[in-house]
Amino acid sequence: MIGSNWQLGDGVRVIRNVRNDGTYPGTATGELLVRRGSLGHVVDVGTFLMDQIIYSVHFLDIGRVVGCREEELIGEEDPWIPSRFEFREKVRTTRALAVGGQVRVPADGRGEIMEVLHGAGDGVAYHVHFECRPGLLYRVPEAALQPLFDG
Repeated sequence: MIGSNWQLGDGVRVIRNVRNDGTYPGTATGELLVRRGSLGHVVDVGTFLMDQIIYSVHFLDIGRVVGCREEELIGEEDPWIPSRFEFREKVRTTRALAVGGQVRVPADGRGEIMEVLHGAGDGVAYHVHFECRPGLLYRVPEAALQPLFDG
């Protein structure tokens, strides 16, 4: 079997919201199964399509065992900084964003979160795709973003 980071009984934290991809019985596809930041314990380790490690994690506080991919988990003792935004969430900039002194994204630029970067060193940052810069991703600190629609 492929090497794995987690063993049976290990405490882990899920770093992304986990939604039903259609394989979790009794809930609608797309329904939230586990909220990011939740703690659980590995109860089984398996593979999907022979090359992806899937950990069955028991989240005792919600009474669910959910399959999680390796990149969705960190150790329960690892530093955790909650993030304001999630993958695919629509955002806008609070100010113009510049690279090397040249404005690349104007203030109020609209974009979509493509990745949450928890280990950014200076707090949470995101890879964001902006409508005004098709095909490019920018690393943006959380403080420079707000929800596309407030409220």
